[in-house]
Amino acid sequence: MRHPLSFAVLGCLSLAGLGAEISDPFATEAMAPPRPSPALAGRQGGSPCAAALPATALTAIDAVDLALCNNPQTREVWANARAQAALVGVAEAAWLPSLNGSVAVSRNWKDGAATDQRSAALVLSWLLFDFGTRSANGEIARQLLAASAATQDATVQQLFLSALQSYYSAQATRAGVEAAREAERASQESYLAADTRYRVGVATPADRLQAQTAWSQATLNRIRAEGDARNALGTLANVLGFDAPQPFVLAEFPAAMPTAGFERDVNALIDEARRRRPDLRSAEAQVNAAQATVKAARANGLPTLSLAAGPTWQDVGGNSTGGGVLGVTLSLPLFSGFETTYRVRSAQALAEARAAQRDRVRQQVALDVWRAYQSLATSTQALKTAADLVASAEASERVALGRYKAGVGNILDVLNAQSALAAARQQRIQASLDWNVYRATLAQSVGALDYGLLQPMAEGNR
Repeated sequence: MRHPLSFAVLGCLSLAGLGAEISDPFATEAMAPPRPSPALAGRQGGSPCAAALPATALTAIDAVDLALCNNPQTREVWANARAQAALVGVAEAAWLPSLNGSVAVSRNWKDGAATDQRSAALVLSWLLFDFGTRSANGEIARQLLAASAATQDATVQQLFLSALQSYYSAQATRAGVEAAREAERASQESYLAADTRYRVGVATPADRLQAQTAWSQATLNRIRAEGDARNALGTLANVLGFDAPQPFVLAEFPAAMPTAGFERDVNALIDEARRRRPDLRSAEAQVNAAQATVKAARANGLPTLSLAAGPTWQDVGGNSTGGGVLGVTLSLPLFSGFETTYRVRSAQALAEARAAQRDRVRQQVALDVWRAYQSLATSTQALKTAADLVASAEASERVALGRYKAGVGNILDVLNAQSALAAARQQRIQASLDWNVYRATLAQSVGALDYGLLQPMAEGNR
């Protein structure tokens, strides 16, 4: 015949095994947001996440894909969201009874005689009524899950923007290298012209030295530009989730084509941003969670009604007794040193702080949209003007060099024209970078940054 103590032990072990099989009874995994991926960011018809840089030239779409798949931030925010989803399960578990088993073995001595004592118990405990504490805790967990999901969306948008910014910067530094090489070539041509004229006796040594100095400066600028380009590629690799030394090449980048498609009523853009921005949704959910915390703090100071039931067994010196317990407990917290009062006050103050943070984010959304809109409008005009500036600077440089070679100009005019041309090319590169970055920044500030922004660029790369 099996010992009663064995029944108690086996009962506990079987319950533990049943708990191991039911891994997610509250379906919290389904509550968690999907893992960040290109598809989650609006990518249509994309291939599965790649773990390595492509063998072909890297496009802007490739950069965003890799950042969303490989950057550690995506794994971090997704893990945080799943952790918060599990806490929803913790809050839901408070509505169910708990079952606990206990086994005790002891030996007692009295007047030189030893007595063995063994006991076992299986107790079911169930909180029947608590004036809203469990409801409030469940609401807190659900609102914090909503905040965590919104934070994940905000992180995806920010990574999307960071990938584009790094990619555009790498493209700009590559263009800067080409501009620096062109400036170096032009400076070398000026030096050779000055040297030729000096050798035939129609130019002064000063002309030759000034041209040589300008050539050396242009060479130095090219060396620095190449270093900046290598650093930009390393930064881009880091944003994509790889080590900086990863070798890769950039695809040919289509010239920026400024359009007025972004021009809308800025107030309408602000209203749209306040509806769509995930960081504002997160702040709103934080406010709701804080308000539920106030309810939970109040309910913690109210009575609770609990049920307890279960069998017991005891063996003392070979005499076995069995029994059970069934009871209802009403707990009345009469005085806790004003702890409940101060917990409620603290929760109310934190709720006010969360509301203030939400209002601050709401105002920041309007400022973000305003700044991005104005910056994009300015860079659109600057890009158009920079193209005209480069065209006129190129013509001026050709005229100045031609006049000098013909013997009717001076070297200072040539060097000044070449310096102005180099500056104009750099301004055009910067204007193109600004326009691409601010276009993406405006979309992100509105909460609408997705792959649709890159479709014209993808068509230009084909």
